[in-house]
Amino acid sequence: MTLDRKILICYNEPIKYYNNYLGKEIQEEHQDVDLSERDFLKQIDNIQKILQKKYYTVDSLAINRNIQHAIKKITNYSPDAILNFVESVEGNSNLESYFAGLYDLLNIPFTGNNSTCLGNCLGKDLTKQILHSHGVRTPKHVIADINKIPKENKFNLRFPVILKLANEDASIGISEHSVVNNYESLRERLNYLFNAFNQSVIIEEYIDGRELNVAILGNEILPISEIIFDGLPNDLPKIITYEAKWSPESIYYKNTAGRCPAPLDKKLKQRIEKIALTSFHALECRDYSRVDIRLSTKNVPYVIEINPNPDISPDSGFVRSANAAGISYEQLLNKILNFALNRAQYDTQIAI
Repeated sequence: MTLDRKILICYNEPIKYYNNYLGKEIQEEHQDVDLSERDFLKQIDNIQKILQKKYYTVDSLAINRNIQHAIKKITNYSPDAILNFVESVEGNSNLESYFAGLYDLLNIPFTGNNSTCLGNCLGKDLTKQILHSHGVRTPKHVIADINKIPKENKFNLRFPVILKLANEDASIGISEHSVVNNYESLRERLNYLFNAFNQSVIIEEYIDGRELNVAILGNEILPISEIIFDGLPNDLPKIITYEAKWSPESIYYKNTAGRCPAPLDKKLKQRIEKIALTSFHALECRDYSRVDIRLSTKNVPYVIEINPNPDISPDSGFVRSANAAGISYEQLLNKILNFALNRAQYDTQIAI
C-alpha cells in the first residue's frame, strides 16, 4: 500500500567550483566537478524508485543559485517532506546551511540536520570550540588565515601535523601531502592550499592510530566501523584522502576498506560511544550524523570530525554500519524520511 504523501528529493546540482579537488598536483585533466557530487547524482534515480514503493508521489529537484526557481518549484509541488541531500550550492559548501534555513522559512519539514548544526559543523574551528566546552577531546590545533603562515618560533604544535581546509567537507583538498613532518613542509603545504582553495586552513596534531566511524541514527548508535589502512604503502600517511572516498582507481581507495563492527573491548567501546553521543548532542545534531574518531597509541579517543547529513550512498560507511545493525538500505531511507514526517505531524498537532 502506498501512502498519500508527496516527497521531494532535493540535491545539489554538480558544478565546477575548484580547479582541482584532490589536494595535489595531477598530470591528467582536472575533474570538471566535485566527484562526491557527481557520484551521488547516480544514486538519485535509485532512491526515487525505492521511495515510490511506499509513497504515492516522489519527485526530485536539482538545486543551484537560481533560488527563485527553487522556491517556485518547491511551493508549487508542496511536499509533505523534503529528503534533503543539498551539501553545497554550485559547489559552495558554505551555502549548505542557508538552504536548510530556506526550508524552515517555507515551513516545510526536511530530513537531517538544521541550518545551525550544518553551519557549526562545517567550520572546523567552531566545531572544536563547542566540543571542548562539552569536555570532548580533539587534536590540538591552530588556524592559519588566508596567506598568513604561522611563524616558526611561535608554532607550538608537535609534528607531524595534518592540514585541512577550515570550511570544507568530503575530504576536499586532502591528499597524501596533507601530513607534514617539519616546518618547511608546513610552509609549502600552506602555500599550496592558499593558492588552490583561497581559504583558511586548520592545522592539527596528527593522531597516528586507528580511525573509527560512529554512525548515529536518531539517538541510536549503530555498530562502529573502522577504516583499515593495512594495504597502504608504508610511505603514505594512514588518512582518508579525497581519492580514498571518490577515486576508485586510486591507491587510497583500494586500500582503505571498512570493517564493521570494529573489534573493540567492551570498556573502550562504551567510552567511544559515550564520546560520540556527547558530540552529537553538543552540535545539536538530529536524524543522522557520523562522528569520526582517532585512537592514539594509548587508545585515547580524539574526535576529528562531526559529519551531519553524511554520505548515505549504498557503499558508504554509514550504510555499512546500518547493515551491520540489520537495517537495509530501503529501511534506512524510510527511517530518515520518517523523522521529518513525524516532525510535520507533531507541528500540526501543536498548531491545533
